[in-house]
Amino acid sequence: MAGVAGTLGKSIFFKLAGVSGVLGVALGAYGAHGPSLNKPGAEKFKEVFKTANLYHLVHTVALLAAPLAQRPNLVGGLIFTGMTLFSGSCYVVALSQNRKLGILAPFGGTLLMIGWASFLF
Repeated sequence: MAGVAGTLGKSIFFKLAGVSGVLGVALGAYGAHGPSLNKPGAEKFKEVFKTANLYHLVHTVALLAAPLAQRPNLVGGLIFTGMTLFSGSCYVVALSQNRKLGILAPFGGTLLMIGWASFLF
């Protein structure tokens, strides 16, 4: 059992999940307390930020499962790229308060769906 855990622990996706988890928690704290999202009129953008953070943290956990997939590099790569594009784009929209900057979010969401589906193969 220790051999399997040791092998999984060496996966790049475990390391990416660690970094992503730290960023997700830090960004969540900023979203809850940061001045740009807590001023009057920013409620819609705060919701966008919360969505970005939720998807960021959920898919960070999914990265931990990538090494267990039949094709870990495919699954992990799709999930990581999708999470970066979707959540990153939403974070930018929320912080800039400019919806036009969210153009990459649909591509990221599509990659996330393909990443989840990739667990099947």
